[in-house]
Order: sequence, then structure tokens, then C-alpha cells
Amino acid sequence: MSNAPLHIAGERLMLDPVGVLFWPARKWLMVADLHLEKGSSFAARGAGLLPPYDTRETLQNLANALRRYRPARLVALGDSFHDAEGHTRLPEAELTTLRRLLTGLEVTWVLGNHDPVPPANLPGQACAELTEGPLRFRHEALPGKQPAGEISGHFHPKASMPTRLGPITRPCFMTDPRRVILPAFGAYTGGLDATDPALMNLFPWGARVFLLGKERLFSLPLAPARRMTA
Repeated sequence: MSNAPLHIAGERLMLDPVGVLFWPARKWLMVADLHLEKGSSFAARGAGLLPPYDTRETLQNLANALRRYRPARLVALGDSFHDAEGHTRLPEAELTTLRRLLTGLEVTWVLGNHDPVPPANLPGQACAELTEGPLRFRHEALPGKQPAGEISGHFHPKASMPTRLGPITRPCFMTDPRRVILPAFGAYTGGLDATDPALMNLFPWGARVFLLGKERLFSLPLAPARRMTA
């Protein structure tokens, strides 16, 4: 599996095809929008039937990423649980698995709009945002001109790539020289098209997307919104 290097605020970051971001200099692994227990949240509200396996699949994918990078710290960039009580609904097996995955790690839970309170039954520290060196980690990117070095999630970006058989749409990283927005990592998460104004307004000078592939990333440029609509 091939990752892609990216330089933001003078720091070298690695984009991984599974949708995680690694900071080699600090040995930090970043992941966004796990949305654990989304299935049980929908079931509790009677909003249709979803197989109750999303947490299990997401944790297996997280285990693979942790095994590959062996980070010193895991930074979860918000919406780690689908709602504020999600951590209390974790089945015993999944709770045991998650605790095992976090053993020996420094863990930071950046709070999101879906999980505005920290998971009390899990290790780690919670915060609204985190700054380390030149990088700032938050759930949702701030609009307007920000200092270089913003790392966030929230939008679940996805993009389409032309192929001989027609366009293929995949989750993606969205980047420019100042910021990175991570794709959603959760098994049951949808996505917002990278050309949507909510995203393009954060990238007034255009962006580059990195679509997630099975073994590699596929990079495409996005023109500024004013050129796209001309």
C-alpha cells in the first residue's frame, strides 16, 4: 500500500489510502469521523434497520492502521461516536477491543458536533482543539484566511474520478498549502461532494483531492469555485 507525502506548515505528513493521516516527526496518527455506534443510534430512533456491525468493522480498520504505523499518539478529530451517548452503547466485545487498541497510546479525543462530551469510559484526554508545533487539530475547519497548519474532519469529503467505465466516486482527502480535511473513517458514513460550496468556500484558491483507492491514492486538482462556475 502506497501513501502520499504532503507538506503543510513546514511539516511532512503522510496521507494513507485507508483514510488516516500520519505525522512521522511526532509519530502521531490522525483519524476523523469514526461515528461509532451509528447503527445503534438509528435503531434507537426507529429510523430504519442498519446491521449492527459498523463499530466492529470500523475498529478492525483502525486496528490495521495502528498496526501499520505503531504511533505514539492517536488523535481522533471529532465525531468519534455518532451521538453523545454512543460510548455508553458500545457492546462489551467492542468496548474491550477499543480499550485494547488504545493501550500504550496517548489518545486525544477532539470533540465534534455529534459527540460534544468526552467518552468517560475510555482512556485519553478530550479537548475542543489541539495545537502541536505549527499544526492545529480541530473537528471543523474555520472559514476565512487561517494560519497554515489546520488539520480537520467533519465534512466527509468525497470526489469523482473519470475512468473508461464512467466516473468513480470515493472518499477523499482535500488539501491546499494551508489545510487538510480528512475523509470520514467510519463504516456507515456518507460524504459531501468536494465541489460543494460548503467545502470550496474553504479553498478559495482551489484544492487538491486524494481519492482513496485499495492500494494507493488518486490525486486530482480542483479549480477555484469562481472558475468552475464561469
